[in-house]
This record gives sequence, structure tokens and C-alpha cells, in this order.
Amino acid sequence: MSTLSELLAEHTQLPGDAVDHLQRVVAEWQLLADMSFADFLLWIPLGDPAVAEEFLCVAQARPTTAPTAHSEDIVAAKASAADNPQLRRAVVEGRICREEDPSWHLEVPVRRETIPVRHAGRVLAVLSRDTNLAMPRVPSPLEIAYLGSASDLCQMIADGTFPPKAAVAGADTSPRAGDGLIRLDSHGLVAYASPNALSAYHRMGHASDLIGLTLADVTRELVRDPFDAAEVAGRIEAALAGRSSLRMEIRARGAVMLVRALPLRPRGDAAGALVLVRDVTDLRRRDLALLSKDATIREIHHRVKNNLQTVAALLRLQARRTAIPEARRALAESVRRVTSIALVHEALAFSVAEQVDLDDLVDTVLPAIGDGATAECRAKVRRDGSFGTLSAALATPLVLVLTELVHNALAHAYAPGESGEVVVSARRSAGRLDVIVADDGRGLPADFDPDGSDGLGLQIVRTLLDSELDSALQLRPRSGGGTEAVIQLPMSGR
Repeated sequence: MSTLSELLAEHTQLPGDAVDHLQRVVAEWQLLADMSFADFLLWIPLGDPAVAEEFLCVAQARPTTAPTAHSEDIVAAKASAADNPQLRRAVVEGRICREEDPSWHLEVPVRRETIPVRHAGRVLAVLSRDTNLAMPRVPSPLEIAYLGSASDLCQMIADGTFPPKAAVAGADTSPRAGDGLIRLDSHGLVAYASPNALSAYHRMGHASDLIGLTLADVTRELVRDPFDAAEVAGRIEAALAGRSSLRMEIRARGAVMLVRALPLRPRGDAAGALVLVRDVTDLRRRDLALLSKDATIREIHHRVKNNLQTVAALLRLQARRTAIPEARRALAESVRRVTSIALVHEALAFSVAEQVDLDDLVDTVLPAIGDGATAECRAKVRRDGSFGTLSAALATPLVLVLTELVHNALAHAYAPGESGEVVVSARRSAGRLDVIVADDGRGLPADFDPDGSDGLGLQIVRTLLDSELDSALQLRPRSGGGTEAVIQLPMSGR
């Protein structure tokens, strides 16, 4: 299904600031849907808005507080102006239009209300507020407060004053109506506080009811940090003065709350403010626990890296004391392998999500392999393309595989003193990672059998590819001379 941006680009010629305003409306409208107990659909006129014969639905929101009026997706559907005259009326008359009689949609009675979306004095689109009438509702103080606040915000959309530009950042993480809603009158006194909002203030230390109290003063007294107390009270007072603000986090008596204040000024008249509150105390405690766990894991990776470096140093020391050339070479290869694993753990020690930037890691490992081979050949090693970021479960075996393949190329593709180049190429797509280690050396012997080779390096490569990476090794002649080692690593689901 096409996104809002794609549909607007395909069917309209709206300038960038108009598109941004529609994006802000969509970012905020879950609050409207929940307080209205209704679905919200965003319609754009196809052609000249004043005489448009068709409207296209480009976005849809369903309420979490009531049954939906549209069980199926309406996005990308078209509605004719003849069958839905209130859509055109909202554009032409520039006002909210309400249907007198409900219509039936898939055996569900639906009452539609259309709201013009105004920006910079121009009606860009139409919001339809579609209410499912199949479930009768009993008016309650909460429902009356919800519907009244939603009506004020819808009128502000028609006026072009909501949502403001400042409200777009963090709208998706702001408190919702169900988290806790407080309606203030034009003097800043609490006219209504939902049970969840009252519970949030009780958790911060307020013992009595909120009705009739000045919320800015109550909140200022609860928050112990003087800066936060002044900030949150100032934001509530700013909302009463008509200025919108983003959410902020406050702490009081061990409780942590998200607070956001929205001005209510339908038709420019001061109607108070809407304050949304969300208790995130338990969530922040879990965040702290996860941070502690993450720090512990990174410390473990750091210690494993140090231990592996100690093992590599001991092996290097033993190699220096060994007079047998074959044993010295075997110990040197073990040092190289242990060092490669240590580098992966070093990268993980600085990672925040058990992810490794393999490009940086490979750029560190490859020169070390090339420097260790200078006594045998003068070939250089370089990387081409990008591996991207991989999980630790993939990074460790893949780095070992690359280390073995590059070392084999340097050891067997070139004669002593011969120059050349080994290129490690990486091409990543949505489904897989293609890796090629190519050299321009002497090529494979005519009788070489990669499956029957008893070399330790190739045995390690085949074992890691089969057991850890769900892949296989393909050795083939390189165009222009030399050898290519090809790996196709599946990435789906990883």
C-alpha cells in the first residue's frame, strides 16, 4: 500500500510546506480519533478543489476507545462528490459540515462529519470523522470531556491553527488520551480530570481531587526540581495563552511522568487547555535495568577481548622460543585467528545493540593480515563495497572466514617477492550479502580439489560457513587471471 507521501506526490501538486502540514495532522490525529470515539480519514480532492468530482483517501486512523466504523482499509479508495457532497461542501464553504442522517457502510450505521484542513489560508484536504453508531454510548463526564476537547481541536484544524509546527517532534511518543487527560478552563482551573490522570497525580504525591484547582500551581508544588517545576508550570500557562509545546518528563517522589499541554482556541477564542499525562515510572525502571544489563554485556566483551589478547601474546611468545619453522608458522596462524576474534569483541565492547560495523572491523583486520605476509609477498589487501552492520552472531564467524581466505590468497597466489592485490568485495541487498575475495595471482592448480583439500584454513572456512553462516564456499578462476572465493550469505530473518 502506498504511503501518505507517495499518494500526495502522485495525485497533487502541493508545495512542501503544505505536505508537511498534512504530515503533522496525521502525526497528531490518533488523539483526535480516541477522543472522538471515531475513525478519521484524510481525503484530498482530485483536481480543482472547488469543483472536484472525486476525493482520494490518503490516510486512515482508527480509535482505540470505540469500535471502528471501517473494518477494511480505505486508503487509496476514491469517493465521488455526488455520493459524498459534504466532502466538497467542507472545501467550498471552509467549515465543518455534519450529516443529519447516518449512512450505512457494510451493515454498520455511520455518521460522518467533514472538517476542512486549512493551512496558510487555503483548504488543502478534508478530514472525515466517521462514528460507528451500532454501539450506543451512555454520556459520562469522561465522554463529554473527550468529545468537547476533540471538537475544539477539530475546529482549530479548520481554522488552520492546529497542529502547529512545534508539535510535530515527539508526537508519536506523547501521552494519549487514555493515559490521562485533564481539561482546563480559560483561567487554568481543572474542569475535568480522567481517572488515569488523577492516579498519576496521586502517585506524584497529590492527595485530593484536582477539580477546581489551578493545575500549574499544583504541579509546581509537586515537582521537587526547581527548574523542572518552573518549566512544566510555564508550559501549562503557555498553553492557556495559546502557545503549544512538546512533551516533557518530570519526576516527583520517585514517580516519572510525561506531560504535554495543548492550547484550545477554536475560532481564536480562549477555551482553556488540554493537558495529557502519562505515568512512565515502571517503564523508566525497566530502561535503567536494560542500561545496566547492556553495560554488563559490554564489560564482558571488553574482558573477553583482553583475555584473547593475552592468549595471543602468550602464543606469540611461544613462537619466538620455538626453533621448528613449521611449529612457528602454526603458532603465528593461531595468533592471527585469536586476534581476529579479539577485534570482534573489541567492536562489541563499544556497541549498544550487539551490532558490529563490519566495514570498520574489516578495514582494521585486513591491513594486519597483509603486513604479516610481507615476508612472503608484496601483495596489498583492500576492501571494495560495504558489508554494513551485522549482528555479533554473524560478525565473528564471517571475520574469521575472511581472515582465512585472505591469508590463503597471500600465502598461495603469489611467489616470494611478487607483488599483487587481494580485493575483498561486498555487495549487500535486502535478501543476502555477496562476498568475493579475489586475487590476481597464479590461479588454482589444475588438479586442485577444494572439497578434498586438507588444509586447515579451508577446513575452518567450510565448517564456519556450514554451521554458523548457512552458506558455502565456491572457488573459481578469476577473469583476467587469479582466483575468486565466493560466498553468498542469506540475510533474510537475520
